Amino acid sequence: MLKRLAKRPESSGSSSKTMVIWGIPVKTAFCVKRNLVLPVTSLLSILLASFHLVDDIVYGSDKGVALNLLMVAILAVWLYGTLMLPERRAGHIIMLLGSLLGLTIFLAHVTGTGGLQGIEIGKMSGASFFVWTLLALAAVSLLSLTVSAQGLWSLLRSKARR
Repeated sequence: MLKRLAKRPESSGSSSKTMVIWGIPVKTAFCVKRNLVLPVTSLLSILLASFHLVDDIVYGSDKGVALNLLMVAILAVWLYGTLMLPERRAGHIIMLLGSLLGLTIFLAHVTGTGGLQGIEIGKMSGASFFVWTLLALAAVSLLSLTVSAQGLWSLLRSKARR
């Protein structure tokens, strides 16, 4: 019913669009592009995961060089999938796995023996940034997981219709 009542006036050359609903002009300048949400959340997760990896190295909880090189390789593949394959099925799968990695990092620190309970976090300098990156990584990774799963589902449905 709202579609029948809403009509778009002719464009007058301005950059912001207006829509008239029940005779009231409404600006629609800030519309969310669904194709942009997933790469942005995935890039933010990559940034937060790299900050957290640096914090782990600085505080001495990561002792293996091989593990750090593996994490850098994983972050590089995640970044490639985000930037080069955002509209493809492979890109959605890479971003889905990357967001699962971000949630795994959070769960490992919260539930593990060397996690937040196992260290004296109050005595460390920069502890608030450490915890903030961990919580922000969890929140953004959860959002990225849901958006990538939704995008992958819609890609699979559109392919099945063809």
